[in-house]
Amino acid sequence: MGEFKALALGSYTEVKYHPFAGVDRVFEELLAGELQVKSTEDYRLLSKDSLSDYKLVIAYTEFSDHKIAPEQSGSLLSYVASGGGLLVVHNGISLQRNQELGVMLGAHFTHHPAYTSLHMTVSAAGHPIIEGITDFVIEDEPYYFDMQPHFETTILAEYLHGGAMRAAAWCHEFGQGRVVYLMPGHHLPSFSAEPFRRMIKRGGLWAAGLL
Repeated sequence: MGEFKALALGSYTEVKYHPFAGVDRVFEELLAGELQVKSTEDYRLLSKDSLSDYKLVIAYTEFSDHKIAPEQSGSLLSYVASGGGLLVVHNGISLQRNQELGVMLGAHFTHHPAYTSLHMTVSAAGHPIIEGITDFVIEDEPYYFDMQPHFETTILAEYLHGGAMRAAAWCHEFGQGRVVYLMPGHHLPSFSAEPFRRMIKRGGLWAAGLL
């Protein structure tokens, strides 16, 4: 065990809302023994040669108006379609700034109301990612999404907000690879919720094809 590698992307220097420092250690700790996590803010590692070393890419990427270079988004798209795993947490949905990556993610973030207490209802009974996880409450930002039309994904968890049930976690296959999105994770305290921690670990292992 531990011979497989994961690449985690976040922001250390140009932080808008979600610093990667501290969160990076959570990913490293939760996947230790299964995946050796390399944490970085260097998008240049999204290249065909670099990505071939990894079973999983974790995105905790910061929101930006600047698109990722086409060779980088193309490499990530090809990586997943060819059998790689992608675990996207909270603000990692910002990869949607490249429309081709947004399609792969399965949904488009539109906005979020104020940080609040959210009751997470676990769905998709029997899916390995949520095995052993029951409904839970977490303090976080309620992200609103438009789900991609004509795109099949499995909703893993939902929450009630603004009079409607809204997707909070989902997963799907993309080509030969797998994609998982988990909505919570605004700041370090979010990562202390045990059910969420379990979703990160099991979601990462499922995306990597190890679960």
